[in-house]
Amino acid sequence: MGQLSDLVIDLPSDREITLTRTFDAPRELVFAAHSEAEHLTHWWGRGNPLDVEIDFRVGGRYRFVEHTKDGNSYAFRGEFREIVVPERIVQTFEFEGMPGHVVEETLVFTERDGRTVVTGTSRFDTTQERDGMLDSGMTQGAAESYAALERYLATLV
Repeated sequence: MGQLSDLVIDLPSDREITLTRTFDAPRELVFAAHSEAEHLTHWWGRGNPLDVEIDFRVGGRYRFVEHTKDGNSYAFRGEFREIVVPERIVQTFEFEGMPGHVVEETLVFTERDGRTVVTGTSRFDTTQERDGMLDSGMTQGAAESYAALERYLATLV
């Protein structure tokens, strides 16, 4: 489909979106940044203040609330379905502003020459839901969050 900054966007099927981004950091650190509250607060909400509740285990749940500069708050939640440290996370994702629209996300972490490729595939119930997510600005938000993650990781390595 295309590229947005350093984020590669693909539509592998009529119900999926795949986002791929490479980070200049080891896989264990990038995985931790996706699974530990102390790291998530620095990047997940595009660098905006973020409240994080996370129980990182199969069957555990998470809830993130992003607080934007315009005073609005946006909440997201999900459940962890599969965890293979530091290779893979399968989780659900739901924007609380649109309850009932649950996406299954699979994140795969691959290390190449000390850099980490994160491939995230979101699977939707229908093509219309996938297209609605694309139209909502999801890819721009993901690009901004991953840019914030790149900046944060640079402070750690």
